[in-house]
Amino acid sequence: MDVKKNTEGTSRKSFPLPPKKGRNRGWKKWVKFIWTGLVAVVLGIAALFFAVSQGFLGEMPEVQELDNPDIYVASEIYSADDVLLGKFEKEKTQPVTFSDLPPFLVYALQAKEDERFKEHSGIDLQAVARAVVYGGDRGGGSTITQQLAKLLFTPDPASNKIKRGFQKLKEWVVAVSLEKRYTKEEIIQLYLNKFDFLYNANGIEMASRIYFNKTTKQLTLPEAAMFVAMLENPVKNNPKRNPERAKQRRDVVLSQMLKTGYLDQETYDKAVNQPVVLDYQPVKSIDEGYSAYYKSHLRKEIETYLTDYEKKTGKTLNLFKDGLKIYITLDSKMQRYAEDAIKEHMTELQASFDREQRGRKDAPFYFIDKKQMNDIMMSAVKRTGRYKQLKAANVSEDSILIDFNTPTRMSRFTWKGEEEVEMSPWDSIRYHKQIAQAGLMSMVPGTGEIKAWVGGINWQHFQYDHIKQGKRQVGSTFKPFVYATAIMNLGMTPCSQVSNATYRKGTWTVEGSGGSLALKDALAHSKNPVAVRLIEMTSPKKVIQTARDLGVTEDIPNEYAIALGSSDITIYEMLGAYSTFANYGNYMKPEMIWRIEDANGRVIKEVEPVVREVMNEKYAYTMIELMKGVAQFGTASGELGRRGISKAVEIAGKTGTTNNNSDGWFMGITPNLATGVWVGWEDRATHFRSTGEGQGAKMALPIWAIFMKKVWADKTLGVTPEDKFVKPSDWTDGCQNLQGLGGGYGDEGPLPTLEDLKNPTIEEPVKNNTRSPGRKEDNVNETLNSGDEIDFNK
Repeated sequence: MDVKKNTEGTSRKSFPLPPKKGRNRGWKKWVKFIWTGLVAVVLGIAALFFAVSQGFLGEMPEVQELDNPDIYVASEIYSADDVLLGKFEKEKTQPVTFSDLPPFLVYALQAKEDERFKEHSGIDLQAVARAVVYGGDRGGGSTITQQLAKLLFTPDPASNKIKRGFQKLKEWVVAVSLEKRYTKEEIIQLYLNKFDFLYNANGIEMASRIYFNKTTKQLTLPEAAMFVAMLENPVKNNPKRNPERAKQRRDVVLSQMLKTGYLDQETYDKAVNQPVVLDYQPVKSIDEGYSAYYKSHLRKEIETYLTDYEKKTGKTLNLFKDGLKIYITLDSKMQRYAEDAIKEHMTELQASFDREQRGRKDAPFYFIDKKQMNDIMMSAVKRTGRYKQLKAANVSEDSILIDFNTPTRMSRFTWKGEEEVEMSPWDSIRYHKQIAQAGLMSMVPGTGEIKAWVGGINWQHFQYDHIKQGKRQVGSTFKPFVYATAIMNLGMTPCSQVSNATYRKGTWTVEGSGGSLALKDALAHSKNPVAVRLIEMTSPKKVIQTARDLGVTEDIPNEYAIALGSSDITIYEMLGAYSTFANYGNYMKPEMIWRIEDANGRVIKEVEPVVREVMNEKYAYTMIELMKGVAQFGTASGELGRRGISKAVEIAGKTGTTNNNSDGWFMGITPNLATGVWVGWEDRATHFRSTGEGQGAKMALPIWAIFMKKVWADKTLGVTPEDKFVKPSDWTDGCQNLQGLGGGYGDEGPLPTLEDLKNPTIEEPVKNNTRSPGRKEDNVNETLNSGDEIDFNK
């Protein structure tokens, strides 16, 4: 115990005061906890931003990309005759500088999108807080710089909220980096140059020209406000698609300019009272027209080669940025002749089909009920971008159907050019289903070089390639594979006789006209009973193997009906197979690319030809002789004559027509050029009623004839009507016994016995034959001079 003295000198005892009962202790704990939490949050945010900036949470753009976000060097495509056919470019645009932007466009942008644009450094925390508190109802939290970051580096929104959150963090980091590297004026310039205003209007200058037919400098205040409104949603606020909503959102922009002091009341009143008046001037995309089809295929092949190159070298090349040189086998003249041939014939064919459909309530469909029609239409609806967009926005199915049945302004395809109409999306789909489609491919049999590739009639409306993507029933163009199998395996010759009597097996019937025919006559007139008997004698399995050897990879069922063309095969594979006959029995894979070089001329890829021997040259020439009969006196002879092509011209060909005239084919081979043509419709329920109009000789052959006449007339191409097929040295009249040449009778054993024919190996039963109403049953091939109908149901 302490003893202390007081001032008077007396002593007293001193005791320590008792501790205060936690009065200050709890407060200090809370202060410490709050500060610790704040420090942890700050450190956590800093760590998160650091992780994002370093790419730990997903790939980030390189510094060079941030410094040069607009540097794209297009890759160029050069034809075999050294013509620049096109480019692979990121976008078609006409960049403008900040000085080209009218002041009220910049003011409108800042007033609507980013009021404090000049004050922040990429992120506006006040706007972020407002967006969080009000859920975005009073404006978003993204600055102009963040929107630019999104355009440049994260254009596609993530599929869920968590991923989108990480994307937003990346945009913040990139926005701050962009603010360090660019002035505010440069950021606005980049943003307006990069934005896609739809209809190929990439950037503000292209948008000004397309929507208003003027330069950006010439924009009026209401027009500038219209474009700023489109930044919010270029689809919903589009003045071409939704003029009423577009004006409403434009006026919101003008109102915001009034509130922020960029406009006075008089100017505002004058601007909002002006209607939205467009002077729409469409600009063709780099991917429209015919060229888009071969470019689409070309791009896929190039990307494969670039991926292989990266695996081998570790170097990454970008088709749209790195200025590659692609040298392809297409000939610019042949490509143009092919495009012209399709347009010339299809214009007439479509007019004929439209006349047939006039007044039909079920047009353009035949022989299906209302439920089937509705199923076809709904399937098409669900493939559209419009449907997918509405579905993604959680719009109900009933509301989507109401939208699809509501008339709106749109463009539709005609052979005279784009036609602006007001119709519902549903009616637009049905209209375009009436448009006939076509595909043409031409190649050199001896080298595999593809010289022309026309995958469709118009990329903007029909983005489906009928050369390598589209698989259609091939009809009687499959019969040469059956005949080739019989010649190789049974020792048959063009003079071998086969019964043409009606063929019956179980419930399956293939109508014939009786008697026996030589193979050359049977193929020339496309006699179905002969083809079925040949596949029965050789077996479907051996025919399928022949098709495989000839480069056909598509599914082919193990059944007799394949002899009549029940399989779906591409023009690409069919033409490669037919070219084998003209190339002395050697299959040559069709190729479009010669080589690819980088911007410095270094070879990235040189394509080596893929070749394999399929049959002896005598077998191959025998098939040429058989198919020459098709052009000289068979199913193609009448139309070739009407097209002014002499019988003296050596053409080995085959026509093909499928059930109900849904598909028309012609495969035509000349000594130095093989060309395949298909014509049909998107749906097999759409077709000509009669075989007279719908056969391959009428639908597809005319395109081939027009194309070849143009090619023959151009002496610079070196393809003439005087060219002759080269006969093997010991080939005489084509009717000698061809056994013993390898892969023939001696290798396959004796001819099948009667018991073999009674019990063929079939995996699936072939269904009953049916015919369309009003079709002639007997000898229809000779009557119509076309043949090629398939007497089966697939």
